[in-house]
Parts: sequence; structure tokens; C-alpha cells
Amino acid sequence: MPTSSCKDIRDALAQCLQESECVMVQRNPAADCLRDPLVDTLPLKCKQLKKAFGECRRGMVDMRKRFRGNQPIAFTKIQKTEDTGDGYQLYAGKSAFAGTRGETDGTNKAPEDWREAENRKYREAQEAAAKKS
Repeated sequence: MPTSSCKDIRDALAQCLQESECVMVQRNPAADCLRDPLVDTLPLKCKQLKKAFGECRRGMVDMRKRFRGNQPIAFTKIQKTEDTGDGYQLYAGKSAFAGTRGETDGTNKAPEDWREAENRKYREAQEAAAKKS
């Protein structure tokens, strides 16, 4: 039996549903918890996993991905990024926030635009040449 590329996300969704209040306290079947109106009672993590699983399944039949294959992010990678605090996307590729400049409180000075830096260097060179003349 071939391994599904969505197996990690499916397993994580099943685990999340089993631990949810909808299943544990209210004693609803997990399948019913994924449908309206009970889906609104699920925690945010379960809702995100449900959406990611749907997108993963859709990607399995997406003809645009027929050469590269469906490449969802592994759930274990999601858990690792939750522990470290790094941002992540639930599905398909690199983190949306990886490699950012860092956190700011909004009072930091904006970095100088490369065009402004080039203009400043040019003006300084012009002033130096004018002083020599």
C-alpha cells in the first residue's frame, strides 16, 4: 500500500480530534465534530489541521503538482517550530516568516533604502571632487 503524503497531517488531525472537548466531553463522533455546527467548537489547532488536510488532499489531484508531487509540511516539523517559536505555514513549502530581520517594537529606525545609500555616496563623491577643484 503506498504511503499517503498527507499521513502526518491526517494522524495529527485525528489525535487533535480525540483530545478535543467535542469528543472527550460531549461524546460526539470525530466525524460529526468535523461538520457544522460542531466544527465551531473545535480548538484553533484542530481547525488549522482540518484546513491543511483538505489542502493536502486537494494537492494530491492537482495537475500543477504532477511532476513535483504533493509536498505538505510534516506535522513533526510544525511541532518543532511551535516549541522554538519560529513562524511556519501549515502547508506547502518554507515558512512565511523564516529569515526575517527580527522583532521590532515599531520605534526602530527603518533601514536605509539602497537607492538612498547610492545617492548619498554619489553626492559625497561629487562634493569631494568639487573641493579638490
